[in-house]
Amino acid sequence: MVDALAEAGGDAASLNGQCQDVARMDEALQRAIRAQGDEWQLLVRERCPHLFASAPVFIGASPLRQMRAVIAAVEEVVAAPVPHSAHGVFYGYDFHLNAQGAHLIEINTNAGGGFLNALLIESQRVADWPGTAVAAADLEQRFLAMFRNEWRLTHGAAPLTCIAIVDERPEAQYLYPEFLLAQRLFERAGIVALIADPAALQARDDGVYCSGQRVDLIYNRLTDFGLQQFPHIRSAWTRQQVVLTPDPAHYARYADKRNLVQWSDAEWLRAAGVQQATIDELLRGIPQTKRVHAAESEQWWTERKAWFFKPVTGYGSKGAYRGDKVTKRVFEEIMQGGYVAQRLQPPGERTVCLPDSEPQSLKYDVRCYVYEGELQLAAARLYQGQTTNFRTPGGGFAPVRLLA
Repeated sequence: MVDALAEAGGDAASLNGQCQDVARMDEALQRAIRAQGDEWQLLVRERCPHLFASAPVFIGASPLRQMRAVIAAVEEVVAAPVPHSAHGVFYGYDFHLNAQGAHLIEINTNAGGGFLNALLIESQRVADWPGTAVAAADLEQRFLAMFRNEWRLTHGAAPLTCIAIVDERPEAQYLYPEFLLAQRLFERAGIVALIADPAALQARDDGVYCSGQRVDLIYNRLTDFGLQQFPHIRSAWTRQQVVLTPDPAHYARYADKRNLVQWSDAEWLRAAGVQQATIDELLRGIPQTKRVHAAESEQWWTERKAWFFKPVTGYGSKGAYRGDKVTKRVFEEIMQGGYVAQRLQPPGERTVCLPDSEPQSLKYDVRCYVYEGELQLAAARLYQGQTTNFRTPGGGFAPVRLLA
């Protein structure tokens, strides 16, 4: 298969435009899924059948270099983390790749998919695809070291004994299978791991408890980024009764979409004392982003097709709209405030072939999972529609292969 692909055209665009025999990819992935046990396999099949894509995504060295450079530039602007504080696990830098380069669309500070993509990447190590995986070796051990480092930054050499993976109604979450993967990894390492709704956490004088167990660290998957709905967790975090990662400060510094307005504004960056080389990298890699004000609604309506509108505090593409698709009613709601507009940069495209169907062109983005400024792995998400959705046959998380 590899020789035929190479002869047909070895560059990323050519390979992404081809239908390929993915039977071996699917066989390897299904073996990895079955290895997690019948219950986990059934959960994935019934709840999220479009979790994993049917083909890898190929990228060249140039966009990878640019993504790394943009990540480094953002880290430089944000500056050093607070001493004796967690750095924040699984930052997700989401990029659109096209002929104009790599474009940072947003940053998530509780990005899902890291554990799922580790399973996917490991399953494909035996697959004979062109290129190499964009991932550190031994990802699971890298993840364990990351969580232990989050604990060490506050508590030094004391052992990490209990982690709570926290989200609202976790068993009902689409990515609940990932919570189970994380729990198993922690437990294999000798760490008690609980999956819990925030209501199950009790803040006491001597710490946070869940099911009678004192919790050392909360792996935070909540989408209430400021923890306004969960003051007991926020209070325990501010009193340093528990390590919380990621935490509200991480969100404010990285993931609040108003940051993109500043990072794509040369005047703001110069006033902030950012060096010119870093400014140039940010302006190349971050599409121009602006706050939306009702006073400028007429101009926004006229120019809407060139922009993508996002709620400042949104997540998971909720409430996000392409300007060329927005209705007048929705546009008027956007103009009420709480939105930013980002200059449209189309995503890349990947051709996939499903049994008994014609080839389909799916969109994709690339998520770089980052810790302490270092790229741990890159994964693509294939989809149809305005935004990523995990509802597209043939779509879902896809391994990223780097061509030399």
